Amino acid sequence: MEEVVISVSENKEEQYKSLIPQIQALIEGETNLIANLANIAAALKSQFNWWWVGFYWVEENELILAPFQGPIACTRIQKGKGVCGTAWKEEKTIIVPDVTKFSGHIACSSLSKSEIVVPVFKNKTVIGVLDVDSNQLNCFDEIDQQYLEKIVSLIQA
Repeated sequence: MEEVVISVSENKEEQYKSLIPQIQALIEGETNLIANLANIAAALKSQFNWWWVGFYWVEENELILAPFQGPIACTRIQKGKGVCGTAWKEEKTIIVPDVTKFSGHIACSSLSKSEIVVPVFKNKTVIGVLDVDSNQLNCFDEIDQQYLEKIVSLIQA
């Protein structure tokens, strides 16, 4: 499978339900982590047209920029810093309706207005995070959390 069929449904949950089997097909049988992260980021960006979609991967006790779709991003993030570093430290998904109200937010782009960060686990340890930014306030909710957590659970690192 080399392309994603974009769901035109207005219902976000239906869009995820259409996209997840396509992501599974994209990464099934592919053992290269970078290729899989790149395709997941591209599929999410294509479906939802968010401002920025990508991954940071834990390397030597910091998050390092990994495959993404969107404008240039911060390259390294310390544990506990910003939304990504906080999600890593707390080992849980964080939804930020308005990034200006998140203490310690790292503004890689002033156009980012809301954000969701979902940790990626291996053997109950955070090995990376999926970071999604929107240029709209209040873009993310529990539906995004539920389905993005399902998507990151597909990653075999």
